[in-house]
Amino acid sequence: MSGDSSDHAPTGANLTRGATTGTEPAVDAPEGGKDGDPPARCPYCGRPFRRVRYERLHRGRAHPARLSDRERAALERARRAESKTMRRVRLYAVGAVVVIYFGLLIVAAFVV
Repeated sequence: MSGDSSDHAPTGANLTRGATTGTEPAVDAPEGGKDGDPPARCPYCGRPFRRVRYERLHRGRAHPARLSDRERAALERARRAESKTMRRVRLYAVGAVVVIYFGLLIVAAFVV
């Protein structure tokens, strides 16, 4: 961050960099293209995204009635990829909890 306080209303310069008003969270999208555009931007609301996959997921959630058949197919591919990623994260988390549990159990057995 550039040291800006996030508790004030976004100005015009901040709005173009990804800060939004309302309930939408601010997105700090990297400067991507040669014009300084982020890698992906929603065609309906103009919100910037770090990855095209994130933009597709956003369109499916925020603008479902406006999607064409091609956009719906891209959304389903992005959802499948996201579910695979989330499954892997959950498995790693369960594995870490199991390792920590048994590690603490072994340590407690030697201490007591």
